[in-house]
Amino acid sequence: MSADLEVAAAYRHCEAVTRAQAANFFYGIRLLTGERRRAMCAVYAFARRVDDIGDGTLAPERKLALLDEQERALLALAADASGPAPEGPVMVALADAQRRFPLSADVLGELIEGVRMDLEGTVYEELDELVVYCRRVAGAIGRVCLAIFGLREDAGVDWLHAERLADDLGVALQLTNILRDVREDAQIGRVYLPGEDLRRFGVVLRAGSVDGPVGDAEQLERLCALVRFECERARGWFDRGMALTGLLDRRSAACVLAMAGIYRRLLDRIEERPEEIARGRMSLPAREKAWVAARGMLGVGA
Repeated sequence: MSADLEVAAAYRHCEAVTRAQAANFFYGIRLLTGERRRAMCAVYAFARRVDDIGDGTLAPERKLALLDEQERALLALAADASGPAPEGPVMVALADAQRRFPLSADVLGELIEGVRMDLEGTVYEELDELVVYCRRVAGAIGRVCLAIFGLREDAGVDWLHAERLADDLGVALQLTNILRDVREDAQIGRVYLPGEDLRRFGVVLRAGSVDGPVGDAEQLERLCALVRFECERARGWFDRGMALTGLLDRRSAACVLAMAGIYRRLLDRIEERPEEIARGRMSLPAREKAWVAARGMLGVGA
C-alpha cells in the first residue's frame, strides 16, 4: 500500500471510531471542512485509546505500561517526522495531522497524565485539585482542538488568551461528565467531587458502592442540593469558555457550539432533574443533539 493510501485508510479508521464512540462530539466534528475534520478524528481516536486503557480491565501495572507506550509513541512523532513510520492507523493519522497542524505532543501527553491520576486513585479535597485533573483530561484536548481550528485573522487576542478559553471550556465539559457519571464512577471506586463539597452538603459517596448517595430520602435531597451547586459552578466555566467561539471562523465556531452546546443542555437537564443521576447516566436524545448541532451551524447558542 502506498503512503497516501495508508494515510487515507488510517483517517477512515479514526473517523469510524469517532462516529461510533463520540456520540456527542461527532455532531460538531462533522461540521468541519475535510482536513480539520480528519485531524479532529485522529485526535479523538488517540484520546479514546488512552481512555480505554484507563477504563479497561487489565491490571493497574499493565495499564501504566501501556500508557508509557503511548507516551513514547507521541514523543517519537514529535522528535523526528522523518524517522521510522508510526505503527497502527491511529498513530499514522495522528502523524499526518501533526504535519498539517501545530499539534503539541506535550499537550496530548497531559491526557496521559490525567489517566495516570485515575490509576493512582487520586482523590480531590478541593476544587483547585479537581481542576488540575480536568485541565489534563479535557482542557488539553480543548487546546489541541484550537491548534486545528486556528484563530481568525481579526480575532484581536493573543494565542495564550485563546488557549485559556479553550482550557476553560474543557473544564466545563469535564465537570459535566463528572456529574453525569456520579453513579457509574462510584461503582468502579472513583469519586471526583471535592471532599470539601461532599462534607458541606452532608453527602456520602462510598468508593465501590452506589448505595451512599441514594440510601434514603434525606441523602437524596442532600445529593440534589450538591448537584445543583456543582451545576452552577460548571456554568461559570461554560460562560468563560464559550467566548472562544467569537475568535474562530464560522465552521470551527459551529463545531464548538455544537459540541459544547450538547453538554450545556445536558448540564441544564441534570440541574432540572438532579435525582436522576442517582439512578443512572443521563443523556440527550439524538434528535435534540442534532437540533443543537443545527443551531451551531447557524451561529446560535454562543
